[in-house]
Amino acid sequence: MPIKKSGEPPAPVSGAAWHGMPAEEVLQHLKGDRRRGLSEAEARERLDQWGPNRLPPPRKRSTLWRLLSQFNNLLIYVLLSSAFVTLLLGDYVDTTVIVAVVVLNACLGSIQEGKAEKAIEAVRDLLSPSACVLREGHRKTIPAEQLVPGDLVLLQSGDKVPADLRLIEVRSLSIDEAVLTGESVPVEKIVAPVASDAPVGDRLCMAHSGTLVTYGQGIGVVTATGTATEIGRISTLLAQVGARATPLLVKIEQFARWLTAIILGAAAATFAFGWLTRGLDLKETFMAAVSLAVAAIPEGLPAIVTITLAVGVQRMAKRNAILRKLPAVETLGSVTVICSDKTGTLTRNEMTVHTVVTADDEIRVGGAGYRPQGGFSRNGIAALVTADLPHLLELARAGLLCNDATLHEENGGWRLDGDPTEGALVTLAYKAGLNPAFEQEALPRIDAIPFESQHRFMATLHRDLSGHGLIFLKGAPEVVLERCHRQRRQGQDEPIDPALWHRRTTEIAARGQRLLALAVKPLAKPAEALTFEDTEGGFTLLGVVGMLDPARPEAVEAVARCLSAGIRVKMITGDHAVTACAVGAELGIGDGTRALTGTEIEGLDAPALRRAVGEVDVFARASPEHKLRLVKALREAGHVVSMTGDGVNDAPALKAAHIGVAMGQRGTEVAKEAADMVLADDNFATIAAAVEEGRTVYDNLRKTLLFIMPTNGGEGGVIIAAILLRHGPSGHPLADPLG
Repeated sequence: MPIKKSGEPPAPVSGAAWHGMPAEEVLQHLKGDRRRGLSEAEARERLDQWGPNRLPPPRKRSTLWRLLSQFNNLLIYVLLSSAFVTLLLGDYVDTTVIVAVVVLNACLGSIQEGKAEKAIEAVRDLLSPSACVLREGHRKTIPAEQLVPGDLVLLQSGDKVPADLRLIEVRSLSIDEAVLTGESVPVEKIVAPVASDAPVGDRLCMAHSGTLVTYGQGIGVVTATGTATEIGRISTLLAQVGARATPLLVKIEQFARWLTAIILGAAAATFAFGWLTRGLDLKETFMAAVSLAVAAIPEGLPAIVTITLAVGVQRMAKRNAILRKLPAVETLGSVTVICSDKTGTLTRNEMTVHTVVTADDEIRVGGAGYRPQGGFSRNGIAALVTADLPHLLELARAGLLCNDATLHEENGGWRLDGDPTEGALVTLAYKAGLNPAFEQEALPRIDAIPFESQHRFMATLHRDLSGHGLIFLKGAPEVVLERCHRQRRQGQDEPIDPALWHRRTTEIAARGQRLLALAVKPLAKPAEALTFEDTEGGFTLLGVVGMLDPARPEAVEAVARCLSAGIRVKMITGDHAVTACAVGAELGIGDGTRALTGTEIEGLDAPALRRAVGEVDVFARASPEHKLRLVKALREAGHVVSMTGDGVNDAPALKAAHIGVAMGQRGTEVAKEAADMVLADDNFATIAAAVEEGRTVYDNLRKTLLFIMPTNGGEGGVIIAAILLRHGPSGHPLADPLG
């Protein structure tokens, strides 16, 4: 966009590498003021220049247009033509039947699609309605639509980010970016710039429109608004994905062409033979040819197809698969490749401690999610009693007390309030038999240093009932280890073995698990406050835990069923390659060692990508463009593709696939609107069940065609036989071609 006025900043460009520039340079480029923000006059000028911070409304089809679109089919054209001819011939009964079938088919299709096209302005609803900004040195809350590039936005826990921001100040800021990247845990934000070519998930100094602040505070300068944001870019990408015909519609179209050609050819040949060879009356022969065409056309086919598909839709709905378009039923039965998002679809989207490593041994933890059920095993021996694992109890107690998360049981399920990583530690404590209320009363917290991305640890000060003090420390292993000079083994403290811990943490990280170390420091004298000097050394390492968003057990079984049915399953995620490989191996997708990353996808041309998608089943760090390219590559390779997802980043690929499948519970409205099917239970296993149902529908349609085609062919054959056997005017008719 051209610059209106000398001295104004250049217009922000979608995709500009603001994340690769220092914060002060971004402020200078956008002429933002760190202390005062923009003036109201500057804000008005920029609003006039760049427009409001909103996305254009989606195009909506009218009810009439949706009804008329149901007639856009070659077979329907043939049926309407035959109805017109029968009307001219005075056969009003046949005319009425054919028109009724066509209209009923159109009404059923229109009603079904109308349910799917309710006015859901999905992408626009993701934008925050208001924003807290710094204008003329004062904080004020304004409608988010009035934000302009250069504005300073203040963020705090619970806020929805109102525009794309380059962060200039952060304090323990964590943002849930799952809607854009598929990351299963909130991302800790920093101020320092990152690589200019970093994918969206690695732009740690940016806050993107539509994401949610889960913890801490921050200040960011607006770098993009409206369609120039990441959300806006995806919205534009989604609009560019054209409508695609389902395999059923393609087959019906091909069948209609083939059938029309045969019927018209047979009618023309019959007319020519009767008139030229048999010398029959011209009008009589023409009427015979028309009767042949009308008899041969399977006028009941559209109604039968619609009814069969509608029955399939109802059966799938009972299995938690909600179809938005009738032809999608049969498409499911034709699927050869299912591309699935990882977080929340194949996994639970609930961080779980899988491994506990102490100086004594390595303990495997059973159970999945936040439900505190699951046992412990060591060296293949399961059902260990926690009383025999005092070192595990000490570590679990440290994780419980050095923690701000809580778990609540609601309606038979467990809900987390707080960070997913901390929730996993609370669940571990429950599994170890610890009672949070009792432990907090026995060792009440006196003070704490909250987690911040700058120091990458959290520390809490506690005092027992006897007045003795303790400091618990949890954080990144490399940060905690450098503060520990001892390790706990069999209840005794001994000098730490750095090589041991380096080896063990490397092994756990190779399994795709996120690592967290826990340590304790007894205090000789009771303290009233906790300072950073208290955390600089003198700790005893209790152990390291490895956490992972676990695969859904039913998804493992469903993947196996798909593979046995000849359907390949591919996982496309925004998560890191190591984590993706680990989850893929658990699910039976890929070999557990190889994943193609978004950066590698960008380096492949179309032919190379088609070869790669045939060889690789796990794709990591994928952006919306990468997912879209992968789906298109699979389609070009001749596959019938189903794509599943729940986030805005999945929407373009959902729309481009032969059948897009969105999650009904965790899925965004954007994903649901782009999809052909919505899973009411967010369960990948439901897709496998829906594919089975789709194959049943396909089989029923095939049997229907095999039944009605000989019937209509027989009707037409009688007329052809009558013409072939009839003599000229002087002869004796053997049959009346019109019956």
